[in-house]
Formats: sequence, structure tokens, C-alpha cells
Amino acid sequence: MDRDLVALLGFVMMFLLMALRVPIGVAMGLTGVLGFAALSGMGPALRLLGQVPLSVLSDYNLSIIPMFILMGAFSAGAGMSRELFAAGTAWLGHRRGGLALATITACGGFAAINGSSVATAATMSQVALPEMRKAGYDPGLSAGLIAAGGTLGIMIPPSVIFVLYGIMTETDIKQLFFAGVVPGMLAMLFYSSVIVFLGWRYPQTMPRGPRHSWRERFATLRSLWATLLLFLVVLGGMYLGVFTATEAAGVGAIGALAIGLVRGQLRVGQIKETLISSLRVSAAILTIVLGAYLFGYFLTITQFTQNSIEFLVHLPVGPYGVLALIMVGYLILGAVMDELAMILLTVPIVFPAMMQLGFDPVWFGVIIVMAVTFGMICPPVGMNVFVINSIATDIPLTRIYRGTFPFIAVDLVRLVLLCAFPMLSLWLPKTLGA
Repeated sequence: MDRDLVALLGFVMMFLLMALRVPIGVAMGLTGVLGFAALSGMGPALRLLGQVPLSVLSDYNLSIIPMFILMGAFSAGAGMSRELFAAGTAWLGHRRGGLALATITACGGFAAINGSSVATAATMSQVALPEMRKAGYDPGLSAGLIAAGGTLGIMIPPSVIFVLYGIMTETDIKQLFFAGVVPGMLAMLFYSSVIVFLGWRYPQTMPRGPRHSWRERFATLRSLWATLLLFLVVLGGMYLGVFTATEAAGVGAIGALAIGLVRGQLRVGQIKETLISSLRVSAAILTIVLGAYLFGYFLTITQFTQNSIEFLVHLPVGPYGVLALIMVGYLILGAVMDELAMILLTVPIVFPAMMQLGFDPVWFGVIIVMAVTFGMICPPVGMNVFVINSIATDIPLTRIYRGTFPFIAVDLVRLVLLCAFPMLSLWLPKTLGA
């Protein structure tokens, strides 16, 4: 059978299994093994199934993923997300849209000690959404801005997506982390601008809150020492070369646990629940990683990966034309596929092509992460939207999606700016010599 046809059938089978609600990692892995068997025989396929899980899951570099997830879970349990929101409310709550601005600020702060978009959205939904609803904010807009704010979790370091990209492309994870800081801050600025505009245009959707005294405002800042300390230890330790990115993840997890214990906010039962929930999330992510590796072996023997790279490199549209086509492809894929699966499936194809076209690997990593964030809030998948809907079941999905549209619009502007001005992402790692 023609190998191109087998590759095409493999993609059809994978998407069909995903449409039937088969877990993404299982769908990719099953398709990869069966496709490999169709071309090489069942014996080699079974050997592949026996060898790949061991080699992938024993990779020391992948231990950074569960450690950062654990760090975020312990941080949430220690009350850091609530403190960030309380500080934002005290300083901004009296303004039009102040609670919304406080939510975006808290999302950015929590993203700095948590590597997951979904975890950021889920945590802030429980912390900020009830307060905004109590204050009379429009529920759909409130949920939409939390979904958008959650995407900061994979842009502002530490980021699980940056980790996976760095491992797959052998790009320095430390440089990727620092490269995400300015784009992440830019996202917070753009989101805040949207809130200010909507508050001015539709004041009834964002009432003003009570004004806090200066004493109350400064009192909230004193509680932020834990978040600031954890962020400085993790990123500062990497910058100073005290430990690697993998070691930083472990230090961050232990640090978050220690802070929770010292403050008396993490009990034995909570620690047990946190470990179990982190294990579940890590297992789900690593299952997707394993499935993508199996599917990648299948694509390799079909020559699909190599042919796709050659096709992209020789397109008569120039380097930036190829980049534009890839970004459009990511926007389309983001509407139907999980962001982890997108990264794992596409990076082996698009990364070599981009390097041959002369693009910077760190900058391209930021662009990739920026592109996949659209999938977190775009219909019909929008993982962040589904997570928030599972918490606030009375807010229809359609209303949450409508609430995300203004933020998607400014994200498109941000993506164009990052493509047009690479130094927005490269300035900080080059300045710090990371």
C-alpha cells in the first residue's frame, strides 16, 4: 500500500477515535501502533510498543513536568491564588472593571508559580468568579476573561508547553522561560486594555466596587511574600546557574509544600489530595506524550515527516509566508485538538523546516506557544472554557465563548506583533545572557 495513503488513513483514524471520545493519548498511540504494523508487520509493532514506553517515561528530563504541576497544586493549596486576587481587588476593585483587572493580575501572578493553563483557569474560577458574580458582573464575560487569563499559565514561566518544546527540539528551557516573560506581560496589558474598553463601553457589565484604604491595600501586599519568594527562587536559581530547569521544578515543588506547611494551610489530608490530583494530571500529560511518540514513529516510516519538511521549505512564498501558513494551520488545529497533542504532533514537522528557513528556535518556541493558546479558548474545543463550565454549570458554553471573543481578537494582534518584532521575546534572554 502507498505510504502516503497509509499516513492519510492514520490521521483519519486518529481524528475519528478522538471524535468518539477516545482519550487523545490512546487515540494517537493506537493509531501509531496499528499503522506501524500495517507497514512493518505485527512483530516489529509489538516490539515498538514494548520499547517506546520504557524509553520515553524513564527520560529524566520529563520529570520536570510532574514537578511543576505539583508546585502549582501546592501553591494553590497554600492559598497563594486567593492572596493574589485579594491584593488585586484591594488596589483595583474600586475602578470600573476593577475585579476583572484584579483577576487578570492574579492569573498572571499565579501563572508565575504554575505551569498549566487549565490549572490556572480552574483555580481562578473558584477564587474570582464568585466574587465577580456577587458584584454584579456579566457572568459570560467574567467566565470568558478567566478562560483567557488562564492561557497565561503556559506563556509566563514556568510552562509545561515550553518544557515539552525544549525537550523535543533540544532548545535551552531556561532561555524559553525567560523569552516568555515579555510576551506574557504584553498579554496582561492587552487583556487589561480590553477590560477598560468594555467597562467604558458597557458600564452595566462591570460595576465599581468599594474603595479600600491605603492601609488595607498595603496590608494585602505583605501576604504576597510567598508567591514572590517562590518565583524568585525558581527563576533566579536558573538564571544564576544554581540549578537546572529540572532541578528548579523539584525545588519549586518542595518550596511550595514548605510554605504551605509553615503557614498551616496544608494539612495531611490536603497534601494527600494534592499528590493524587497532581498524579492524575501528570499521568494524563505523559499518556499524550507517549501516544505522540508512537504516532511519530509511524509517521517517520511513512516518510510523511520528511516529505512535509521538504514541502514547507520549498514553498514559493518565502520564509514569512511559510510562517503565516503554519500559524493559520495552528489556529485551525487549535479549534479541534488539545494543545499538548498539537505540540507533540506538529513540532517534529514544522521545527526543522523553520530552522532551515533561518528562524530563531527560542523565538519560534514563543510563537508556537502563543499559537496554541488560541485552542484553549476557541470553539468548539476550548479546554479552558470546558473547565470553567464544569465549575460554573449554570453559565452556558455559548456565553463563555462569547466572553472570550474580545480577548481572542487582541491575541491575534499580539501574535502579529511577536512575529513582526522577534526582539519582544528575545530581548530578555539576550539581555540576561540566559
